[in-house]
Amino acid sequence: MAYNQDIAQQYNRNKILTASPAELTLFLYEGAIKFCNIAAIAMEKNDLQKVHTNIVKAENIIEEFKATLNHKYPVADDFEKIYDYIYDLLVEANIKKDPELLERATQQIRGMRDTWKEVMNKAPKQSK
Repeated sequence: MAYNQDIAQQYNRNKILTASPAELTLFLYEGAIKFCNIAAIAMEKNDLQKVHTNIVKAENIIEEFKATLNHKYPVADDFEKIYDYIYDLLVEANIKKDPELLERATQQIRGMRDTWKEVMNKAPKQSK
């Protein structure tokens, strides 16, 4: 069992180390969604610490996206507003332990992830 976990960890480590910047962005969106899903399940089980921990992980990813926006492009202002909205939903969901607010945040993140996937598919493939 431990051997399989080691192999899986090594695979994931290599996947991240060899990923393009676009793929890393996709991994971050996926991570934020995963943390929101874990928090939603924890909310159902009334595991408040687990809810808090995982929502904060999702918040940190959104903060990182916001911090790395390149404002020389006008679309960055639109992304910043979306990230602010998602972040605010996450904070409020965490404070109130509100599953509906958490689901709205998760849906927004999924929308951003899906848009990112479309951009990746339409963009010309570049070498890493």
